[in-house]
Amino acid sequence: MGETVSVSERDVLVVGAGPSGAACAYWLAEAGHDVLLVEKKRFPREKTCGDGLTPRAVKQLDDMGLGGALAEHGHRFAGLRSIAFGRVLELEWPEMPGFPRHGYVITRHDLDQLVAERAEKAGVELWEGAEATAPILDAGLVRGATVKRSGALEPVRARYVVVADGANSRFGRSLGTTRDRSYPQGMAIRGYYSSPRHDEPWIESHLDVRDRHGNVLPGYGWIFPVGDGRVNVGVGLLSTFNQWKEVNTSRLMDAFVQWAPESWGLSAETSCGPPVGGRLPMGFSVTPNVGPTWLVVGDASGAINPFNGEGIAYAYETGRYAAEALDGALRTGDGMALHQYEQRVHDEYDLYYRVARAFVKIIGRPELMRVLVGTGMRSRPLMEWVLRIMANLLRPDEIGPAEAAYRAVAAIARLAPAA
Repeated sequence: MGETVSVSERDVLVVGAGPSGAACAYWLAEAGHDVLLVEKKRFPREKTCGDGLTPRAVKQLDDMGLGGALAEHGHRFAGLRSIAFGRVLELEWPEMPGFPRHGYVITRHDLDQLVAERAEKAGVELWEGAEATAPILDAGLVRGATVKRSGALEPVRARYVVVADGANSRFGRSLGTTRDRSYPQGMAIRGYYSSPRHDEPWIESHLDVRDRHGNVLPGYGWIFPVGDGRVNVGVGLLSTFNQWKEVNTSRLMDAFVQWAPESWGLSAETSCGPPVGGRLPMGFSVTPNVGPTWLVVGDASGAINPFNGEGIAYAYETGRYAAEALDGALRTGDGMALHQYEQRVHDEYDLYYRVARAFVKIIGRPELMRVLVGTGMRSRPLMEWVLRIMANLLRPDEIGPAEAAYRAVAAIARLAPAA
């Protein structure tokens, strides 16, 4: 084993330089704090993702000064094209104060490096190829981590630690975080294909994904134009479907590629490589997200929106909220300020996510999924409203998103055949 090197204490150690960790580190550095950000892999690196940024995510990146970089490296799109049961609806992003009316498709290969570099420019020290292997405990409190870098183990002491190491979060589990298995979980797989339609102004969602026997499943397929000759193609499925463990996602992906409109040109010959996938913890299913000297953010906390599988925007937002709470704790010397993060997460998401969890439980019934999608696709106003709710983009002068979603769930429940 390599030599152990002593390192002076930092204000904050952030474990993981994905969206939530890099955003948290950036905002802390902007506030004047000494931050070390450690990332197990080296940039640029691939990441399983749909690569789509909604207006919520674009706003966070704009706030970090990355609007120009997005325009240069990403493919801008105007909204969502929904397809199901032979019907097509093109839905522009809704107008909402403070948010753009466009999104971007940009690979995580490029995006995560851009945000990490932005954090560095703000003053963050970034260690790539550095894995936090275990917490450092001092009188029972987490005061940093042992970090493996270049074959050496380095004790990194910090006043506070942010856990941002993704959906599997080994570091989080070492602190005692666990996923509530009663909460929904997503399962997704994606691959890249060369396509003549790589620069379309819409991302495309297919709401009637079928298995090889033609059965409609509670999930969706997507085709997102990347703008560089490729499209990101994938399928997602919800754990609320009682047969989800029996579904072979690779076969489901093959079936979707064969069934997708021919104009996209998807085939084994146009594939850019084998698809990759993983499971997605949703609805803040991982707890606790606050300890005496640590916080958990992004996918490590299960922050993915159950309504639409969006994780990047909520990673940036929770990273920012954590930075605000940590700034308060560092400036006042009162660690109790960390609970402001827990309260902020509750205030921003609790009711909305509870509704989302109820919604996905309902649509886990295939017969109801068919009724819901078939009914919705016949009404543009209804689908525009659904897009607003699912993307969490309702204007302040409109009814709150949670109340609106409750109404929608109640209406769906009335449609449900008796169990």
